[in-house]
Amino acid sequence: MAKPLPRRQWAAVGELVARSNQRHGVAAIDQGLDWGAGWRTPDRVAVAEQSLDYCWRFFMGQTELQRCIEKLVGILEAEGLPYAIIGALALNEYGHRRVTVDVDLVMREADLQTFKQRHLGRGYAERVPGTGKLLDTENNVHVDVLSTGRFPGDDKPKPIAFPDPALTAIRGKPFAMLPLTQWLELKLASGMVAAHRGKDLVDVQELIASAKLPRDTAEQLHPWVREKFLALWELAQVEGVF
Repeated sequence: MAKPLPRRQWAAVGELVARSNQRHGVAAIDQGLDWGAGWRTPDRVAVAEQSLDYCWRFFMGQTELQRCIEKLVGILEAEGLPYAIIGALALNEYGHRRVTVDVDLVMREADLQTFKQRHLGRGYAERVPGTGKLLDTENNVHVDVLSTGRFPGDDKPKPIAFPDPALTAIRGKPFAMLPLTQWLELKLASGMVAAHRGKDLVDVQELIASAKLPRDTAEQLHPWVREKFLALWELAQVEGVF
């Protein structure tokens, strides 16, 4: 049987727990608590409630994001500006459910400039002047437009580039999208070269599992990303213990 810690060491443990609680927004230990290390502080409870509320509204189609995408798609379709949604909104349509808070799409640079000339100051603003980083000011949602011909991840030249949606987009409700294989190539290329885009690789792995993508999907991908897809496909086949 292990020997009990000396009183001095217990005091040190208590101090470490108190510091951890403070870092993680946990209220001071209540001596009357029958279990647990303490209660979350009111501000942390409020953050959790807001996050859960957003997740619920997202899957009910009732968030500011859904209002933003409906408005944006309505404008682009009405004005004949080709586009394709390429972010997590597209991921949900391909078969993996994940919450997101912003809109990512690809457009031709000339069409992006046309959109900005018509709509900046009329429901949209630039978050970064001269770029495709926009803000839907009515819904307070970030809209990131990636231009045809630029490169995913680090924007350095590579065999995979953002395509021309006028030639590649698949039209239909709720919005235009890229063929699945092109979306996979963009996600894989981004995650392979940009350390801050590891989530792109996770999205691919999760989609492989959720949509049960076959292994031979790799044959339809550019050789530059094929090996990474196969590695993620193998990981997606592993069943966890928990």
